[in-house]
Amino acid sequence: MSSTTELKCKSDLEAEISRALIHFEKEFMGRGPLETKTYLLGDMVLVRLKGVMTPAEQKLVKSKSPRSGYLLKQVRNELLTSGRPLLEALLKDILNVRVQSIHTDISTKTGERVIVFTLQDKLEFNCCDDDSAGHRRLNGRRSHPEGEGR
Repeated sequence: MSSTTELKCKSDLEAEISRALIHFEKEFMGRGPLETKTYLLGDMVLVRLKGVMTPAEQKLVKSKSPRSGYLLKQVRNELLTSGRPLLEALLKDILNVRVQSIHTDISTKTGERVIVFTLQDKLEFNCCDDDSAGHRRLNGRRSHPEGEGR
């Protein structure tokens, strides 16, 4: 991250990315998700979007055609590929880190979509956020809880 860029809390960045992806889905895909959650994990961004399928897509996957799920996934992947420059710019603006690659899949059973962005650099955060082991992280460095050895 640039030293001139203000470092933000992990939770603030996650919320900002979620809002940006909701807007992208509404404007670019034609329908926004019912629920969105973003997770920042080292040099990756994982976005989980629930309820993204349009009524027409829901009817398509419920049809008897064995190719309907495949077709839906292909169309969604093509749309995301055409919107990739916009997504990359959104994440660069929010995180000040370039996107290296994008991976996605959609469940035709649940209507849930997952997008994983891999980044060129590991993210740094300004404020403390607990990691999965209960340790605190300050500006990307793990600190040990009081009384715990290194």
